[in-house]
Amino acid sequence: MIPTIDDLKSDLLVHKHGDIFNLPGLTNFIGCVQVDFDVTGIRSLNFPPFGCSDIITGGLFIDDVYFPATGTKINFTWFADKIVREAEYNGFKLSSITVLPIGKFASVVRLTITNITGVERSVKLKYGFTCSVTKAVKSWNEPLPPSESEHKIELDESNNLVIYSAKQSTAFQVQGLSYKGKLTRNGINLELNLAPGKKQNIDYVVTIGDSLPNVINDFKNIISDVDNVINKCHNEWNEEFKSAFTPGNSRFSGSMPLLETTDNEISKLYYMGVLGVIYFKRDNPFSVIGRTYDTLLPKYWQTVTFIWDYALSSLTHALLDPAIMKKYIEHWMSMDVHKHFGTEYLTGGPVGPWYSVNDFAITEISKNYLRWNGDFKWLNEEIQVNEGQKTPVLELLLKYASNWKNFKSPNGLADYGGINNLLECVSTYVHEVASLNSANVFNLRTAAELCELVGKNELIKNFRKEADELLQQIKKLYVDGKGYWCTRFPDGRLVEVRHCYDFFTILNTIPDDLTSKQKTEMVEFFKRELQSPTWMRALSAGDDNATFSVRPDHQWNGAYPAWPAQAVTALFKTGNVELALRWLKGLAKSANQGPLGQAHFVESAIDPENGGARKAPPDMPYITDWTVSSSGSWTNIVIESIFGINATLKNGITAAPQFGSFDKNAELKNIPYQGNLYHVNSNGLKQA
Repeated sequence: MIPTIDDLKSDLLVHKHGDIFNLPGLTNFIGCVQVDFDVTGIRSLNFPPFGCSDIITGGLFIDDVYFPATGTKINFTWFADKIVREAEYNGFKLSSITVLPIGKFASVVRLTITNITGVERSVKLKYGFTCSVTKAVKSWNEPLPPSESEHKIELDESNNLVIYSAKQSTAFQVQGLSYKGKLTRNGINLELNLAPGKKQNIDYVVTIGDSLPNVINDFKNIISDVDNVINKCHNEWNEEFKSAFTPGNSRFSGSMPLLETTDNEISKLYYMGVLGVIYFKRDNPFSVIGRTYDTLLPKYWQTVTFIWDYALSSLTHALLDPAIMKKYIEHWMSMDVHKHFGTEYLTGGPVGPWYSVNDFAITEISKNYLRWNGDFKWLNEEIQVNEGQKTPVLELLLKYASNWKNFKSPNGLADYGGINNLLECVSTYVHEVASLNSANVFNLRTAAELCELVGKNELIKNFRKEADELLQQIKKLYVDGKGYWCTRFPDGRLVEVRHCYDFFTILNTIPDDLTSKQKTEMVEFFKRELQSPTWMRALSAGDDNATFSVRPDHQWNGAYPAWPAQAVTALFKTGNVELALRWLKGLAKSANQGPLGQAHFVESAIDPENGGARKAPPDMPYITDWTVSSSGSWTNIVIESIFGINATLKNGITAAPQFGSFDKNAELKNIPYQGNLYHVNSNGLKQA
């Protein structure tokens, strides 16, 4: 049975202004919004190309006091379609529902205020409005979206709204209420008198666009029918999620397998992983490349898809929306992947510095697309690269496998440069790293597989020989007896770095090339220095570089959400099934805050959130967003590790389940593979 979005809601998260808490966000497949430490305030309201940066608006004042200043704790509950906030203050119960109307450049907050004192009460309310809207049809190549600071402001008494007109662009924003009040340039003031137990709904609506009549019309239509808007959001999100598991649905070009199990923890991780990818789907009419999948939400790098993050969720993309995946690969292939970390959809152009993972990432994405979908004719299609000569896809993939030699040092390994090309906040994880050189072995062996597939037999031996030679150099970086690896600097120094990216990348790309002793030592290192009950450290707290940064996605105090998923995969590959399954029970607790965040704190660094590893906040020095698209990496664990699916390029699909103590009666249904559907359970695989 497919879960509903209510089944995947967050825990009740109780916080006030000043807490270490990443405020939840929403999307409507066009843009995003984030709620504030308030019962009505919103921030990060952006619908590209209309940007409002991270400006807060709609903040509530009660009896002339700004609500966050009261120190009142707020109950936050995230659902895919809405965010519910609840609080009690000075004899009133305050409850709000925030939604982004489907198909609209708009946001709605419905506040319900109830008198719980037992006597008649009056209360003065003020909604404080701030505007920062701009229209920027250009590359959004900065972490925060663009905005403007000065606007023409008009008061529309008849519609109870304030009109903001940008001065530097053709952009308009309208903010207003359903309850009549006194309009000012700074918001709307109102006064309520409530009998005991009585309640009053107040709807706050924001609309944005480049045509003022249309923006006002959208406002009037939405505010006159908020009940229907909220219900439509709920129904649309349930239908969206249901479609993702329905073969032949009309919303995606593919579908995900349906997991049936009584194991609620692993089920939650699987379904939250799928929802964590759907949450980044963008059908924005201003996109020059059609449908896209963003990477971060709701604060940073809107419009941008990072190649690395897409690769981490590439199995999910290959099954759920392969047509979009193919389009993305071709788009990235048309550029120089050594000059950016991704692309954005308003211009289609590149963004950011080069990430040294890109050759590996595109190879992995392409292999997942090919092996699951069987579109081998695609290998002969030609891509125009850098507006130059057209080149067949196969030739480009073989080139990605060989690109490492462009960075080859005298030591025989690729030197991947400085900190900004790699993990950004680990200053010793630079130059010759074991992980990406092991990934180069994967790339070379994938190239050999592709040559075998198309009959280029003369190249197979060369690629495999090159991989074997590279392996011998990689092994020189291993710290014998300790379970971790060194980086090598240009001056020849070997620097020990106890980082998780070596642990799982090496085990997931070249496990059969390691000795049993090395694999045992690596797992012992992971257990001893990285693993925690509900999360993990990216860097050992004993590493010398632990003093360099507190950014928790790659440092000692937490980890990026794909790292635990990749680590679980590595544990399965080394036969540590029960260790992995026990850990998954704890990891599931960290999905209690909605889709996994860009980073979660390890429990010893910051206290857990309702038993799960707490999401890190977006502010300095942590600078991590509320969620990230690599949540999709968690589906791999169920499909390829627990159920043991092996989807090959040309030798069919097989299954070798590793259930261990997992639910013996679990079944994975409707697995799409090269035009057919399959079911798998503990007894093995069968065609549907």
